[in-house]
Amino acid sequence: MPRINISSADSPDSLGRRKQHWWGHPVLALGFRPFYLLAAAFAAIGVPLWLAVYSGWIPVAPRISLGWHMHEMIFGFVVAVIVGFLFTAARNWTNLPTPHGRHLAALCALWIAGRVAMLMADPVVAAAIDLAFIPCAAWPLWGVLRQAGNRRNLLLIVFLALLSVVNGLFHAANLGWIAVSPTLAIQTAILIVVMVETVIGGRVIPVFTKNTVSGSQPAMRPQLDRVALDRVALDRVALALVALTAIAWLCRFPGDVIAIVAVLAAGAQSLRLASWTPQRSWRHPLLWILHLSYAWIPLGLVLIALTALHIVPESSAFHALAIGAMAGLIIGMLTRTALGHTGRPLQAGRREVAMYVLIQIGAVARLCANITSLDIRASALLAATLCWTCAFLLYLLVYGPYLLHARIDGKEG
Repeated sequence: MPRINISSADSPDSLGRRKQHWWGHPVLALGFRPFYLLAAAFAAIGVPLWLAVYSGWIPVAPRISLGWHMHEMIFGFVVAVIVGFLFTAARNWTNLPTPHGRHLAALCALWIAGRVAMLMADPVVAAAIDLAFIPCAAWPLWGVLRQAGNRRNLLLIVFLALLSVVNGLFHAANLGWIAVSPTLAIQTAILIVVMVETVIGGRVIPVFTKNTVSGSQPAMRPQLDRVALDRVALDRVALALVALTAIAWLCRFPGDVIAIVAVLAAGAQSLRLASWTPQRSWRHPLLWILHLSYAWIPLGLVLIALTALHIVPESSAFHALAIGAMAGLIIGMLTRTALGHTGRPLQAGRREVAMYVLIQIGAVARLCANITSLDIRASALLAATLCWTCAFLLYLLVYGPYLLHARIDGKEG
């Protein structure tokens, strides 16, 4: 009988160890690692691809439409960041494990499949794959929060559910199954993300400011205390007014009604921001990017009011919220949480400042594209795209190695 030689490299134990090593790779240790990488890479590719098609620089691709651009920036890029952040935060909130290893890899594969399907698959198949991601990501989050009795953060699961419903509306409208504009669905999704920013921003920005700036004590102003409007009440009022703005916009209320609600929401958001002492943050890039980006929320809400009154185009209002606020807060949190959760000091250097400035310049350039002549519009769109792409490419260059390797302090995560 011939002798079979099994080398140690091919033994079952060795194969098992290699398999275990793959699922135990640091990039799959915690949700922020793969989803931050995927989101940044997709952002760096998706926007210039859309501009190239829109500007006629490459052959027209029927699937790369305005609807694709709007959908993928929210339900591709932004949702990936939200899920990565919540997987990471929920573990801190509950001390319970969130998806990692194989489970996390499967969710990342589902997200990638959605992006590929939106470009290549039959629209019905693409819708089915894309719609599966948020529920599959929200389910384990809900389980962890329920097991820990963490009711406070269950509101975030509600927001994910709302985003999933609006995503369904987008696909149904895009397929012609319902008489709703796909653009309206995306605009509603942006306002839901603003609600997420309102909740999370109100929790972390004042705390980060207090912990970083000596002598800072973000709190309500004395004159607000005299009218018994405490900080918790203002937080709830601000969130409720953004929700009312979203409902009014989605249901197409009369323009003056939308304008009044949006202006009230902008005022509440401005009061919140003022109470967090943003003027104390200017020496600390990890702080001022959050304060500055949050300031785009009241600005965007004011622009929604002006849009409802037919004074400015819709694109201005929603790009202010999507680039100035959303992308600004995202790049701020992508850097801050990646530093903290890889064991590095919470210090921003020139490269981080460059990312922050690029996003803010890009937001201003995108607004300028809406209010200038066609010739200048093309240049402004190109400038906005270059700023956006360079910011996220720089993030990948600097933070890619951080996210792909284990924590430098030897801790788990």
